[in-house]
Amino acid sequence: MDDTPLRLWAAGAPGALGTKPEDIPTLTAFLPEENRATGASMLVLPGGGYAHLAPHEGETYARWLAEQGIASYVLKYRLGSDGYRHPSMLLDAARALRIVRHIARDQRRDVKRVGIIGSSAGGHLAATLLTHFDDGDAAATDPVDSESSRPDLGILCYPVISMGPVTHSGSKQNLLGDAPAPDLVENLSNEKQVTPKTPPCFLWHTADDGVVPVENSFLFAQALRNAGVPFSLHIFEHGPHGLGLGRPDRPAPPWAEVCLYWLRGHKFVG
Repeated sequence: MDDTPLRLWAAGAPGALGTKPEDIPTLTAFLPEENRATGASMLVLPGGGYAHLAPHEGETYARWLAEQGIASYVLKYRLGSDGYRHPSMLLDAARALRIVRHIARDQRRDVKRVGIIGSSAGGHLAATLLTHFDDGDAAATDPVDSESSRPDLGILCYPVISMGPVTHSGSKQNLLGDAPAPDLVENLSNEKQVTPKTPPCFLWHTADDGVVPVENSFLFAQALRNAGVPFSLHIFEHGPHGLGLGRPDRPAPPWAEVCLYWLRGHKFVG
């Protein structure tokens, strides 16, 4: 692990409201041992309703992925609770993905094996980047800006997907404000933005999630199916929202083992 956070923009983030820590998005690296490295990379987006960032969906995931040989980077993105609204969060995620890919290029990892994992509201942000990426600016003077922001795959854990009737109201309010325009709600309802260019995805949810309805994962999976995008969907019968990898007093379903099987198929792990 390199526990020195890397600022996404040395001169300050676009639209920053100040210079406090909450105004400065950063990446923190969790790197595998050299003899275990697979050459793949992962951007980790913690959940927290766009109001805070849950460590068990950030650092805990990154350490687990690094143990599997994947170079992992936790993004501290800007939050609605600090006065930010869309597109600040997406700008942070896109810039972070470009940086992770640029680091992979510089350190001779595979620039075509750069994934993204997000949980809950972090799953919404991940799904937003999975459906709102670009190829980068070939004429950019900053070499990071020339990198594509398209993840090569996505892992969505009990994600918020829609801004419609099945959304998580707190995430929607923190992301879009009190009275968002209908076209903005449409644009950030990611099940409506899937195309054949959307990367392959792994999704999991519990059927009795009382915070983010399981219908969010259903909607995204159906959209992927309709667009011909490969996906793996796993619905477990029981479990509260926000389980992450689980802990002794709050076990999670065996999604991690299934996810590793899926990642092996995509050559992210050996």
